[in-house]
Amino acid sequence: MNILQITGSDWALVIVLPVVAILIGIVLGIYIRVVFYNKTIKAATQDKQKILDNALIEANKIKKDTINETKSELQQLKKDHENDLRERRSVVVELEKKAIQKEESLSQRSLNLDKREENLTLREVKINSKKEELDELEKKIITNFETSEKKLLEVGNLSSEEARNIIIDRAKESTQREVELLIKSEYENAKETANSKAKELISSAIQKYASEVVAERTVSTVNLPNDDVKGKIIGREGRNIRTIEALTGVDVIIDDTPDTIVLSGFDPVRREIAKRSLEYLISDGRIHPGRIEEVVEKTKLEVDNIMREKGDAAIFEVNIGKVHPDLIKFLGRLHFRTSYGQNVLKHSIETAFICGKIAVELGENEILARRAGLFHDIGKAIDHEQEGTHAGLGYELATRYHEPKEVLDGIISHHGEKPATTIIGVLVAASDAISAARPGARNENLENYIKRLENLEKIATDFGGVDKAYAISAGREIRVIVKPEDVDDIKSFALAKQIKEKIEATMVYPGTITVTVIRETRAKEIAK
Repeated sequence: MNILQITGSDWALVIVLPVVAILIGIVLGIYIRVVFYNKTIKAATQDKQKILDNALIEANKIKKDTINETKSELQQLKKDHENDLRERRSVVVELEKKAIQKEESLSQRSLNLDKREENLTLREVKINSKKEELDELEKKIITNFETSEKKLLEVGNLSSEEARNIIIDRAKESTQREVELLIKSEYENAKETANSKAKELISSAIQKYASEVVAERTVSTVNLPNDDVKGKIIGREGRNIRTIEALTGVDVIIDDTPDTIVLSGFDPVRREIAKRSLEYLISDGRIHPGRIEEVVEKTKLEVDNIMREKGDAAIFEVNIGKVHPDLIKFLGRLHFRTSYGQNVLKHSIETAFICGKIAVELGENEILARRAGLFHDIGKAIDHEQEGTHAGLGYELATRYHEPKEVLDGIISHHGEKPATTIIGVLVAASDAISAARPGARNENLENYIKRLENLEKIATDFGGVDKAYAISAGREIRVIVKPEDVDDIKSFALAKQIKEKIEATMVYPGTITVTVIRETRAKEIAK
């Protein structure tokens, strides 16, 4: 159909249909958009609700965890508070106990003072009574003298002087017996009072100072990280263990005991050096003869420092003032000495305190008494190096360092070698006996054992050419190290036989003693 032939109605359709289509499209688009929007709103609402639900669940969980943590912290705080209260309560109880003990001590001391005052009052009453009796006796004698003088003048032709002499002689005869009885009575009373006073002083001094009883042993143990170290300590063909024993003078015992070796020797200084050296070698890991010598020498210096520290600590504990540095070192040596199983340094400190307490009761110088008590056994620090008793050697040592005369008197007289010339000298002897006589303080068997080993070493060192001698294996063997320039290989066999014969002739011992003479020659050069 030709476009020119389109009628008016057809034009209306041509125009209306697109408009209608556009409107339908617009309505349809709006509807779709509304539907999509509603779905989006619904999905967002669901997401929102889900987020809210998750947030609520998470909040409840956090709240629950917070409550649990808070409860746990509160329980811990409560527990800590209870522990703190318990500790404070125990401290308060301990303080109350100490206060009660102090109060009891003060009460006992007050009772002793009251008793002493009562005794003094009674004694004063007795003295006044005796004085009154003597006054009455004197009046009676004067009266009898005057009466007798008158009768003699009346009866005889004696002069006044002759009559006086006769009456005096008669008065002496009549009163001598009464005076003797009075003196004896007063002497007995004084003796009884002195014994009571001495017991009171000694018990008071012992009560005020009570120290630990030290029992020394003759073996030390060294703990090992594992049993493989035992092989390193023994070394190839046993040269490491022989070097250790030769340098330290102790017997190294390696048996089946797991992770442990034992050092045996009566000298605690040697055992300490050997123990420290072995511990250092084990931690270092390098164990061979050259290293062993280096470590042993270093350890000896450390032990010397320890002895000086022990001496300083003893001086500080006893509080006796300034002391010469060399004397402090000698005092520190006593830490490694024992007397009948009692540590000599501990014994000296105890003696010092006891001596000081008794000196206070007697009105003597407490510091000087403590000083004398502390140094009374100082000779034992050198008695294994020099001939003589420890009291005599200690006296010479203290004199060299200009100690006061009371200290010198306490040293030389505490075993009765010389009579004491001062009160402090007597107190030192008494305090020394008190410290040694406490139950369990000393063990005589251990001291006899150590003396036997010392005598065994001394027999060997008395021979010419001997450098060192060590008694090991509980005295069943003695190892003698000789100077190679003085003793050759042939003489070493003769020396071993001579030592054996002297041991058999001079000592009493159980079992057998092996004498081993060691001669070693070293050639040393330094390459530069």
